[in-house]
This record gives sequence, C-alpha cells and structure tokens, in this order.
Amino acid sequence: MRKFFSSKISATRHVLLLLCLMYGLTYIDRLNVSTAGPKFSQELHLNNAQVGLVFSAFAYAYLPLQIFGGWISDRFGARRTLTISAIIWAGATVLTGLAGSLAAMLSARVLLGFGEGATFPAATRAMSDWAPNGKRAFYQGITHCSSRLGSTLAPPLVAWLILSISWRGSFIALGIFSLGWALLWGLYFRDAPGEHPDITPEELGILPEYSGTGVNKEPVPWGPLVRRMAPVTVVYFCYGWTLWLFSSWIPPFFLHSYHLNLLKSAFFSSGVFAAGVLGDMLGGILSDRILRRTRDLNKARRNLVIAGFLLSAASMTPVLYFHNLRGAALCLSLAYFFAEFTVGPMWAIPMDIAPRFSGSASGLMNAGSALAAIISPLIAGLVIDKTGNWELPFLGSIVLLFLGSFLAFTMKPQEELVTIRLSDASVANQAAV
Repeated sequence: MRKFFSSKISATRHVLLLLCLMYGLTYIDRLNVSTAGPKFSQELHLNNAQVGLVFSAFAYAYLPLQIFGGWISDRFGARRTLTISAIIWAGATVLTGLAGSLAAMLSARVLLGFGEGATFPAATRAMSDWAPNGKRAFYQGITHCSSRLGSTLAPPLVAWLILSISWRGSFIALGIFSLGWALLWGLYFRDAPGEHPDITPEELGILPEYSGTGVNKEPVPWGPLVRRMAPVTVVYFCYGWTLWLFSSWIPPFFLHSYHLNLLKSAFFSSGVFAAGVLGDMLGGILSDRILRRTRDLNKARRNLVIAGFLLSAASMTPVLYFHNLRGAALCLSLAYFFAEFTVGPMWAIPMDIAPRFSGSASGLMNAGSALAAIISPLIAGLVIDKTGNWELPFLGSIVLLFLGSFLAFTMKPQEELVTIRLSDASVANQAAV
C-alpha cells in the first residue's frame, strides 16, 4: 500500500487526499438519484411527491447517525468507522440499482443514509488529529469542496452511465467504485498520526498537541456539548435546507421548468454545483486567513457565515420573478456559491469549540442539515405537485437563509468547551491525598 502512494507527498496530504475522494464519492452516491429520477420514476410509475420521498429517505437514517456516528468515531477512531461506513454505503448504492419498487428504493436509500451518516463526523474526527495547526477551516473547506465537486460531476457522469449501461447499471458501477475506496482507507489510514509509518517528525511538529491515539476514551460531556452546539445546529439547519433543495431538485428543475433533455439539464446543473466547489474552497481559505490576522474566531467564522447567508438569499430572489434559462442558471450559481462559502467556517466551529470531541460536536451540528434533508426535498415535491411552479420552492430557502443570518449571532466559536480529562482528575485526586 505504501508503494501505491508517492513518497514525495507527505502522509498528512495523503490523508487529506483520501478524505477529499471520500467526500466526492459520498455526494455522487447520494445525488445520483436526482439525475436518474426521471428514468426510475417512469419505470416505477412515481409522481413528484413520491420522487421527493425517495430523495428524502436517505436522511431518515442519516439524521440519527450524525450524533451516534460522531460518538463512534470519537470512541473507536476514524479508521474503523469510515471503513465500515463505506462498505455499507457502497452496498446500498448497488442495491438501489436492483430496486424494483418504491418500497425497495426507499429501503436502499435508508441504508445509504445509514452508511453515510457517520462519514462527515468521522472525517472531522480524523482532521482534528491530522490537520496542521491553523488549517482547520481550510481542511473542512477543501474536503467539502470535493463533495461539491462530486455534486458537479454527478449529473453528467450519471447521465453518461445511464445512456451507456442503464440507470440500474449506473448505481451498480458507482457502488463498486466506493468499495475500492473502503479498501484504500482501511489499509492506509492510522488513527494516531504518530503510528503511521510514513509520518515525519516535521509533520508531527505542526499537528495539534492533543494528537495522540486518535481514539478518545474520555466520556463525552453531552449536556454542556449539546448546549454549546444547539445554536450552531439551528443555523446549519437553515443552510441545509438550501443544500438539499439544490442537491435534490436542481437537475429536475432545469429538465422540467425549461423543457431540456437529460444531457442539457445535467450541463446546467453542473454549472450550479461547480459554483459551490469554488465557494467551499474560498470560504475555508479566507476563514483561516482572517483568523491568522485577527485572532478573532467571531470574525473568521461567524461573520463569514452571516455574509454568505445574506448574499445567497439576495442572489436567489430574482429567480422568483423571471423565467429565463441563463439568468436563472447565473442566479442559482451565485446563490449556491455564497451558501457553500459558509461551509468551511461552519465545520471548523465544532473543532474550535470541542477539539477533543469534534466527532460528536460535528455530528450534533450536521444533525441540523440531516433534518433539513428529510423535510426540504419532500416539501419541494409537494409544492411542485400542488402548484406546478418549479420556482416557488426557492422561497423557503430565501426565508431560512435570512433567519439563519440573524441566528448566527448566537454562535460562540471563540469560547472553547472546557472539560476535565479523567486522567487529569486522577492526578489531581492523588495530589490532594
């Protein structure tokens, strides 16, 4: 396995590369149904509300696994957690291609959510130990940039696979590829950076001081952690509504609202998602740069989130008032860019607040997005069925983005959660005796 990776690249960058690949694959495997929707809905005789149910079914298991999966990654490490998760989500992707009914499709999507539920919290657990000091937002930004790159590639890739090997074959092929990633991760990654055969003393010197075993035996302080993360979770729900609306309905929006064919709708959808790739990357870079210059986490994290939300809502508003293909594509691209601009700062906040429990903290935050994943696609499908208006669902995103920009003031990334290690308490007790 060591020969597979070039020795000229550091171990930390190899880990980052593997995480970026995972983020991209998870989004391709969760969003392939958006492009395949017109095909499987026709074969399975589904209406828009039922298709929306298929889109949202992913989140039924994804939501509870955010918190539980985050705890697992803190307790048992990111190596085992992500390897097992990848095997499950890859199998679920294959099963989606074998589904012959609405019930079977829903079951496969729930299983996919179960497999992917722990992935981002577990990846955050890995980054807490493997991300160099001062690069938390950059690592979160670049990995989420990769997920949006997966969103960008998914429509044309899945459309090409559908035309080549059918919609069923597209799911099976993608599932097999994800199994390959599980093998690479399990063989290469180590929870403790110091135990990796390719790590150098120079790399260890720039990693966080708490980088140890990569496995935290300390009990999670759930009460204080939930209270500190609750405002962050609510704000991330407001963001998640837009994420899942775009992820689920942008390809069908271009296909039906502008009467395009599968390939042309995939092209315009990819343009929107490509803007998110740039937003994720720039948001993470700018957040860390502001932090280095100001040493102020409110300015580096919270203020960027507020600005991104407001600009995203403003960019989306014109879509409600005109029906022009290129104009809509431009506005939606800008809206997605500014929404994704907030992701790097947002995902750095759990690492700022609770670095030793970052898996659990990020799981609590992402539970907000997972809840939005259940509601947003389904509500959009119902609205479209009732009104026939494909632009109207964007109104909900505009309202929630404005709300989230005000609620963001309740987040306190500059205040790290203070806990007492069991080992420290033991030393203190012995000293008292």
